[in-house]
Amino acid sequence: MNRTTTSLLAAVAALAAVTGFASLRPDDESTRRETLEQQSPRPVERTALTCPRPTAAESATTWYTAYTPAADAPAGGEEGGDSAALLPAPEYAPGAEGDAAEEDQEAEQAEGAQDAEDAEPVVPLTEPGLPVSARVRDAEAPALTGTAEQGLAPGWTVQQTTSILSGPGRGLLGTSCQTPDTEFWFAGASTAGSRADYVHITNPDEAATVVDIDLYGPDGRLETDAGQGITVPPGSSVPIRLSTLNSEPQDDLAVHVTARTGRIGALVEAVDEGLGADWLPPSGAPSGRLVLPGIPADARSVRLVAFAPGEEDISLDVTLAGPGGTITPAGHETVSVHAGSLTAVDLENLTHGEPGSLVLTPDPGSGTGTVAAALLVTTGEGDEQEMAFIPATAPVERRASVSGNTADGTALSLVAPDEAVEVEVTYSAGTDGGEPVTETHTVEAGTTLVLTPELPGSTEGQFAATIRHMGGGTLYASRTLTVEEDGATAFTVQTLPDDRSTVAVPDTQQDLSVLTD
Repeated sequence: MNRTTTSLLAAVAALAAVTGFASLRPDDESTRRETLEQQSPRPVERTALTCPRPTAAESATTWYTAYTPAADAPAGGEEGGDSAALLPAPEYAPGAEGDAAEEDQEAEQAEGAQDAEDAEPVVPLTEPGLPVSARVRDAEAPALTGTAEQGLAPGWTVQQTTSILSGPGRGLLGTSCQTPDTEFWFAGASTAGSRADYVHITNPDEAATVVDIDLYGPDGRLETDAGQGITVPPGSSVPIRLSTLNSEPQDDLAVHVTARTGRIGALVEAVDEGLGADWLPPSGAPSGRLVLPGIPADARSVRLVAFAPGEEDISLDVTLAGPGGTITPAGHETVSVHAGSLTAVDLENLTHGEPGSLVLTPDPGSGTGTVAAALLVTTGEGDEQEMAFIPATAPVERRASVSGNTADGTALSLVAPDEAVEVEVTYSAGTDGGEPVTETHTVEAGTTLVLTPELPGSTEGQFAATIRHMGGGTLYASRTLTVEEDGATAFTVQTLPDDRSTVAVPDTQQDLSVLTD
């Protein structure tokens, strides 16, 4: 190989490790080339996250818990460069017009940027394998953005959990802070009279970005002129109430958020007068089979909302993977999702007292393409009803972690929709002490395995859980967090996609002549 090609490959490998993304080959490359790259995974050296503004409720308490799993291999970065922390992203209210309003906004942005610069980092992490937590009781607590570098970057995760004791947004709101991206699809938002849904957009970059928000209902795209061209200043967050984008109430909505430049974080805060509140995450499943893991055993109702943004109608076969195997729910054998329109189906008491996971498989004779889908799950009765969302999620290819767990309120749901999977689960030490514990489990084909941690007595405070795929079929996972308050039970569910802690880059000491073809 010539020297120029070697230098180029080395540069690409370094860029991939820093950004967590490498585009080294076209889709039609040979099997030999793909195998060569997969032989040399390298830990990422920088990970970015955004966390939404918690809530404006006076009675709210928010916990942040940060964690990076113990390293499987050294990150290979510069010595002494390890760091991981979050900083405030001041809130910005768009929409004002005129020179005076623009000057006020610029002054507000400058003041917010200075406050963020002077602020103390939130949950700064110093060592892999040891979680760190912080509690915030402030109705004006801001959104957060931050990065982890070098040895703290691979698998860095931050859990944001908010407990609200009273009011229309009461309950437990939970989310894993997001990796910024350019595009997000949400299924399950609403502008019904009982709902007050906001999309929170956070810009972690040093340059302003412009964002577009599109809404889709059962009859297709809705007119949303106010959702186009929204400016989000650098290092700031913008909350937008969905009902301000279209005046016609909609029980179910799909929401498409795109950044024209740069990257953003985006989450929907769903608040229901009768069911409380929770975060609606974006649908993260690729095209093909959809898995929505972790429906709790005590679910009173399950509502599926799905949207196909492509040009083909898609028919989905519906199955439920439970503890004893996979069944087809009577009366809900298939769901048809028409191109460009929203479909909502009440699956009622789907699980019949057992935990499970919904699996949606495209019918071989139907169209193809991506489907954004999520479940609205409710528990409890009467005034004690509570809701949570479970979006379709990507699988755990190698490893996934979730922090902010509690000893008596955590359940992991592991799903193997095709073949049996061998998994290793590590529970970290607590934020206030303890030792890690590792277990191995087999998730049988077509089942959902629910794990409740058995921790040593020395574990104190919140802890993290890391799931490793050790072999077998495809694995999906979620975590349910439950809290008992004043005799009522509140819950939230977070799906656990792969942490993308490594990138496949070529080893420049190997024969890479195939890459010059």
